[in-house]
Amino acid sequence: STLAMKDLTAFQRDLLYVIASLDDPYGLGIKEELESYYDDDVNTGRVYQNLGKLVDSGYVQKAAIDKRTNSYTLTASATTAIDDRQAWESKQVRRIDAGDPTPSPEAETHS
Repeated sequence: STLAMKDLTAFQRDLLYVIASLDDPYGLGIKEELESYYDDDVNTGRVYQNLGKLVDSGYVQKAAIDKRTNSYTLTASATTAIDDRQAWESKQVRRIDAGDPTPSPEAETHS
């Protein structure tokens, strides 16, 4: 079952963005990119546990590269969710820039 983007943790959303940014996303490469972004160590188990959740939720497709390495790619659902999220974020930033701090009703239900 696909979780709404708003139901993902910030870490899971970061995983999606990292996967989107890499030419050949695989477990340790994803971990290294996250560590670069966070400027801190990231627990390997946390990366794989959350990648598994993203696979289960339909956002990421996992495929074996070899016996020890898996590739992770975004599904169409993930790409759509990222696009929707970016549009929503841009809309919120425009509201802030316009001096309107009140969230719109659809912001409460947007996925």
